[in-house]
Amino acid sequence: MSFNFPDHDPESAPKDALPALTEAEHHFGMLPNLMRKMATAPALLKGYLALGELFEQTSFSPAEQQVVLLSVSRENRCDYCMGAHSVLADMAGVPKAVTEALREGQPLPDPRLEALRRFTTAVVAARGWVDEAEVAAFQEAGYDAQQVLEVVLGVGMKTLSNYTNHLAGTELDAPFQHRAWQASEADD
Repeated sequence: MSFNFPDHDPESAPKDALPALTEAEHHFGMLPNLMRKMATAPALLKGYLALGELFEQTSFSPAEQQVVLLSVSRENRCDYCMGAHSVLADMAGVPKAVTEALREGQPLPDPRLEALRRFTTAVVAARGWVDEAEVAAFQEAGYDAQQVLEVVLGVGMKTLSNYTNHLAGTELDAPFQHRAWQASEADD
């Protein structure tokens, strides 16, 4: 069951959310339904956008960023974010085979990206209590201590949207519909 949060627009949103809604529309070229829901709590919307901007400034490539965000969203079973980030992954040049493996919860064909997927998933599943073997495997794949913590940033940012979508029942935007995804019982 989800709460009935409005799909705000600039006319209905709380005044404090207006600058963030304008920023989101400019950044995405549209006003995503997620941002419309988040506008109910302006601080949440501002925080999510700020964390997203910071995550874009990490040492991860755009493709690696999408691997992190899709891995978190799959582990958290977020239909909205899996659909939206599948499109964003396509736009970031992530190979279809990688995106499809992420969507299906399968190992990635690229060993370095697979290490990133495994580590990100481990961080979410273990709530940060990742065992040393997982950290070592991540570092053996060529990632460093900075990137361990940058994964934490991505997990935090994406968890905000995953949980918002769970509570709000956010409908996937029309531009993302061709990449819709739905968690299956096998994902439990």
